[in-house]
Amino acid sequence: MKTLETLRIDARLRTANGVSWLAAQSGDHPSRLLHRPWRENPFPTYRRLRERGPVVSSRLPFHAATTHAAVHRVLRDRAFGVAPPSEMAVPDQFDVMDLSFLQRDPPDHTRLRKLAKPAFSPRRMEDYRLVIQKIADDLIDGAVRRGGFDLMRDFAQPLPIMVISHLLGVPEEDRADFDRIGNVIGAALDGARSARQLGRIRRATADLDALLERLMVQRRSDPREDVVSDLVAHFDEGALTAAELGSMFRLLLVAGFETTVNLIGNGTMALLRHRQEWERLVDDPEMAAGAVEEILRYDSPVQLTGRWARADTEVEGVPIGAGQQVICLLGSANRDPEHFDDPDRFDITRPEAAEHLAFSGGTHYCLGAPLARLEGQIALRTLSRRVPGLRPTAMPTRRDTLTVRGLATFPVTVGR
Repeated sequence: MKTLETLRIDARLRTANGVSWLAAQSGDHPSRLLHRPWRENPFPTYRRLRERGPVVSSRLPFHAATTHAAVHRVLRDRAFGVAPPSEMAVPDQFDVMDLSFLQRDPPDHTRLRKLAKPAFSPRRMEDYRLVIQKIADDLIDGAVRRGGFDLMRDFAQPLPIMVISHLLGVPEEDRADFDRIGNVIGAALDGARSARQLGRIRRATADLDALLERLMVQRRSDPREDVVSDLVAHFDEGALTAAELGSMFRLLLVAGFETTVNLIGNGTMALLRHRQEWERLVDDPEMAAGAVEEILRYDSPVQLTGRWARADTEVEGVPIGAGQQVICLLGSANRDPEHFDDPDRFDITRPEAAEHLAFSGGTHYCLGAPLARLEGQIALRTLSRRVPGLRPTAMPTRRDTLTVRGLATFPVTVGR
């Protein structure tokens, strides 16, 4: 039976969702991105927004930065921060989870990011390379034996979850739970729409905290060359509080899992829909690095991020008041015809593809970008070498999310 507090939370969440739906129905294009059917294919809405200007005001309390220049400016400008003004309460539907330095401004952001940075050092990237390749090969071995498989369930999802499990030191017996928790927490980036979803998010967070507590006990008695061992050492030295340790563990799961799953899924779908590009990759698998950059530009795994104005300012001539929120539409910036030639064309040899903003920018540039790129390159090389005849057998289905854009299912066959 629902408690009175649960009913109140549910009413507030559903009211907020209803308000944004009414704004969307009235023709407010920024609001439409929050709802079906527009968020399933946001690119026509992005185009309409860019035509209206580099920064477009919504009937809801935010502005949308739409062009590459505007998004790039907001991400790098110190007039903007990721944390809302202290006097402004975060709406209930978005106050669902603490994701460490992703939601902090300097100096806390600088301190926390510095503690996590060694996990993504060049030396560790080289250590991870062999691990990622073995995982990819093992997964493809199973797929080849079956002939037909679901690219998401059998390859794109397990590969990053096994890699981040290795990086964090999560035992194999906990990986199924880790996968489940990651899916729930990743979907929470759009906020909660109901008390039921909020309950799932909170239970997943509690499960993740319990897993971290078990790992901390193990690492104190048996330190290893993994991130949890490093974080436990920082905690014991007083460099991290218990809450900061938990939120950083949460962030590393989301950042290490969601971006790469959807990079592989979105990218493989784009390649197979543009068969000539797939054949180019099959002929020369070393083109995978360029293919990854074009995938990140063409169908960004993360479509948006938010910033708050710390003072009165302007972006591309549009005034932004102190305390106002700007949603940076990364997916729109990456299809901006003022920056990319013929941006709706998918071309894995595009020379300017790496100028995308899929990993954000400025002080909050994605710390895990080197790992995501490495996993994406190895995944595409492995697919193109091992299953050159890869073909879809049914239409893929999309996840019902906006911030993280990805597939739920993608049935394929290894072909001949």
